[in-house]
Amino acid sequence: MSLAVTDLQASKAFYEQLGFSVFAGQAEHHYLIMKNGQTLIGLFQGMFEQNILTFNPGWDQDAAALKQFEDVREIHGHLKKAGIPTQQEKLENPQGPGSFAIQDPDGNTILIDQHV
Repeated sequence: MSLAVTDLQASKAFYEQLGFSVFAGQAEHHYLIMKNGQTLIGLFQGMFEQNILTFNPGWDQDAAALKQFEDVREIHGHLKKAGIPTQQEKLENPQGPGSFAIQDPDGNTILIDQHV
């Protein structure tokens, strides 16, 4: 889950009280990834307007690269074939990092964001 926050430090302090700790990210770049057990929450200040459900093909729960996974371009192709509109497409290269977004019927954004 990627949360749009208005005050990164206040959100960090709140989630720390819930047992989360900083896992990744850079406060000076206005984002932190918080982790509690296997649960990850991204805190993003000023990067987008609404909360986003995020999937990262190629990574496990610890952001370690997986040996086998479905590439973001394959996922994109399946969804396009199914008639699901995509947006914010960044799929220039035939492999490696890439991303795109879709919206569910209620307008919630789902980001498919591959880093490997």
